[in-house]
Amino acid sequence: MTGTSDPAAAHALDAVFAETVRGIGASIGALYLLTPDEEALRLHLLSGAPAEFAAPWARVPVAAPAPVAVAAREGRMVWVGSQEEMAHSFPRTAMVLPYPLALAAAPVTGARRWGTLLLMWPTGRPPYMTARERGHIESRCRRLARLLDEAEAHDGAPVPPALPRVVPAGAGRPSVSEEMALADFVERLPGGSCALDLEGRFTYVSKGAGELFGREPEQLLGTLPWQAVRWLDDPVHEDRYRAAVITREPVSFSACRPPGQWLDIHLYPDTSGISVRVVPRGTAPEDSRSTSTVTPSRAGRLYQLTHLAAALTEVVGVQDVVDVVADQVMPAFGAHGLVLSAAEAGKLHIIGYRGYSPEAIARLDGLPLDTAFTPAGRALSSGVPAFYGAPEEMERLYPEAPVASGKQAWAFLPLIITGRLVGICVLSYDTPHEFEAEERAVMTSLAGLIAQALDRARLYDTKLELAHGLQQALLPRTLPTVPGLRIAARYLPATRGMEIGGDFYDLIRFGDTAVAAVIGDVQGHNVAAAALMGQVRTGVYAHATLGTPPGEVLARTNRLLTDLAPDLFTSCLYAHLDLGEGRVSLASAGHPPPLLRLPDGDTRPLAVPPGPVLGVDPRAVYPVTEIPLTPGMTLAFYTDGLVETPGVDLDDCIARLAQHLARADTRDLDVVIDDLVEKAGPPGQRTDDIALLLLHHEGDHGSSG
Repeated sequence: MTGTSDPAAAHALDAVFAETVRGIGASIGALYLLTPDEEALRLHLLSGAPAEFAAPWARVPVAAPAPVAVAAREGRMVWVGSQEEMAHSFPRTAMVLPYPLALAAAPVTGARRWGTLLLMWPTGRPPYMTARERGHIESRCRRLARLLDEAEAHDGAPVPPALPRVVPAGAGRPSVSEEMALADFVERLPGGSCALDLEGRFTYVSKGAGELFGREPEQLLGTLPWQAVRWLDDPVHEDRYRAAVITREPVSFSACRPPGQWLDIHLYPDTSGISVRVVPRGTAPEDSRSTSTVTPSRAGRLYQLTHLAAALTEVVGVQDVVDVVADQVMPAFGAHGLVLSAAEAGKLHIIGYRGYSPEAIARLDGLPLDTAFTPAGRALSSGVPAFYGAPEEMERLYPEAPVASGKQAWAFLPLIITGRLVGICVLSYDTPHEFEAEERAVMTSLAGLIAQALDRARLYDTKLELAHGLQQALLPRTLPTVPGLRIAARYLPATRGMEIGGDFYDLIRFGDTAVAAVIGDVQGHNVAAAALMGQVRTGVYAHATLGTPPGEVLARTNRLLTDLAPDLFTSCLYAHLDLGEGRVSLASAGHPPPLLRLPDGDTRPLAVPPGPVLGVDPRAVYPVTEIPLTPGMTLAFYTDGLVETPGVDLDDCIARLAQHLARADTRDLDVVIDDLVEKAGPPGQRTDDIALLLLHHEGDHGSSG
């Protein structure tokens, strides 16, 4: 077990893992372990498929929209019963697994969270999971967790390896002799001609198959068909093999052996390998195409490129682009270093890097676009990627560059969109690296995707910075202090879209004995909503400071908004607290009712008859409600983002918020706000922004309620 020195513990884990995959009838199994920072899952054990297949998922961020991540993040089993369900629930995973299959991801938890067990089944099984199957999987996960707990207690926590360990399906059972493997092959294909292992390599080739392939059987053993037989070097053919391994279903296709002999190739897979029957055919199939028209390429590379493209379509900000390139693009090409730079004001500013020292980055940051210090300048001016497989290749033209970076091989990928320079991505290696033509082509294609993602991300970050700056300028920087009142407020943006909205709050002080509390919600989550929020807040403030009664404050602000015709409506609640008279006057423009907590803890929504929302009817009237203001009472003003839950009645949501406030300790209002926001839902999944304002009346002597 990587990170431990106990081979027995590793063997026991392998055996239980393999037994779990066999016992549940799964064709492929994978055990993911959390990285030490618990921000990602790394593939530890794999069974039923070669490690190359799992390369795109060797490391999965815990926050990713993938079954293994959801299982670990939410601590529950995830079941996907069909390809259609996969496309609906996990579209990114479906894009890179376009095969009919069923899948279960179950959390592995013992003394602590360890990770996720992933199981996959081929077509043919029912698209549902029985209670007995679920119980069996959960039991196996507990057993795996116990082994991991014991290994940690004995020799430290296991650390997932850089590459997963492939566990044979028969691990923990007596080994199968060569004669028995041959017998299995004969049973699968009565007149079989050759066999492949799950890695795709020839393990048996009959004399007749050698003649059809044009090679001696001994020359083919241990090789991959699409490498040893040039006319099989077609990504379509390799994808047929991939489909057979993943689905465990028979697959057939036709291939042309030059100059014109067509062969039908039938693949029959099981857990030990693939039996292959090759049959000559007299004529070309109707859907055939000559393999000579296909540019040789690894289907695995295309598959990998598709996965990376899907990941790049999901990025939002610049840091997301850096993380995807570092976490997925670097491992996909075996790179050890990354420098991602953006073109700004005639210079290359490094926006993200991995595998470099801060000193090296400081020397490389801020180079001019036409720099001659590294190959970046030439790559940017020509738009053509540059590849250097060894230091001496670069030293001839750029003698100082290898010393500055400390690397041994480099790929300089200019990031250009329709002739417009975005930046450059540099992948580097700690040892010399030969860049094959196929790898160069994939890197070049990927550079275009990175350029588009980076360009979108920079635009998004610019808009977001502008919007946040606007919103922060419009919200109050500080709240006034009022004798006899303790005050706390919070604004939280939505976690989707522009992360900005029109929710606002304000507190307006009138001398030492009176204050007005305002809270509102402008429709929308964009710059227009934030701008209108500023106009509403200014309008309310202007009318309030004239001593206008609450109902008239809303009425005048409403007429202002209808004159502006913003095409957005606004809800608003205005409350005037007179501490000298011991009275609160409230008026509402379609806003959720405030909560009143009495000194004995009794908490309920206040019955404040609402008028229409602002900006709709210029003749609207807003009735005023009055209640006594007594020492020890607490008022909570909030926007609907704090309470609304899809599919749940709003009154029930408000009642639940009142229950939370009733149980809160009001000695620290900031802690109360933290508690109310936490109970509103997960912090990373807010679909609406939230504004919250709490006022606690202490009375003349500052007593706590």
